[in-house]
Amino acid sequence: MPVRKIPMNYLSVTGRVPSQKMARLVAYESPLERDFYLMLEFDRGVDYYEEQPLAISYQHPTVGKRTYTPDVLVRYFKDKSLGGPRAPELFEIKPRDELRRNWTDFKPKFKAARRYARKKGWRFIIVTEREIRTPYLDNAKFLMRYIHDQPNYERENVLLEMMADLRESDPETLIAAIFSDRMNKARLIPSLWRLIGCRAIGVDLTRPLTMQSRIWEIQE
Repeated sequence: MPVRKIPMNYLSVTGRVPSQKMARLVAYESPLERDFYLMLEFDRGVDYYEEQPLAISYQHPTVGKRTYTPDVLVRYFKDKSLGGPRAPELFEIKPRDELRRNWTDFKPKFKAARRYARKKGWRFIIVTEREIRTPYLDNAKFLMRYIHDQPNYERENVLLEMMADLRESDPETLIAAIFSDRMNKARLIPSLWRLIGCRAIGVDLTRPLTMQSRIWEIQE
C-alpha cells in the first residue's frame, strides 16, 4: 500500500482512477500522473504498480535531513514475449517547466532515489509530458475503450482469418476485403480495435492510429 496518502487539493487536479492491474482505485496528484497510470494499465508487460510506494531519506544541502517519496514503483512480468525480464522501475512524474524551476531542490532527492534504486537492482526514471503526452498515450486512451468489451468471437475470427490471408494491410482495406456494404463494415470496426488493443493484430502504437495505419498478422 502507498506510504503516503494523496490528499484532496483544490489548487491542483487530484483524484483516483480504477485500476484493473491493482484491483483498486489508484490516487494521482496531477493529470500527468493520471495519464501515466493509463499507459501502465495499457502496457501488457506491466505486472503491477504502486503509487507513493516508499520513503527515501536524504540530506538536503540547506535544510538537513528530509524524506522523498517517488511517484510510482512499477514491476514487470518476466515473460519474454511481454518484454521481460525487466528490472523494477521507480518513476518521478513532473512537468518540464517545474523541473527547470525547482531543479536545485529536486536534485538531492533524485540523487538519493537513484542511489536507492541502484542498490535494489532497480532503475530510477524521471518522466515528463515529453515522454507521456505522445501518440502512444492517444492510442492507449482510444483502445482502452474497446479492450474490456465483451468479445464477438464470430466477428473476431473473421477478421483474424482475413488478416492471416493478407499478412499485412490497414484497417480500411482489411474490413473492405470482408464486407462491401457500409453497415457490416461498421459492425466489424469495434472488434478490430479490440483485437489491436489486445495485441492480437500488430500495429505501431508509437504512431497515430488511423484507418490507414499499417497492421499485420501476429504469428504465435
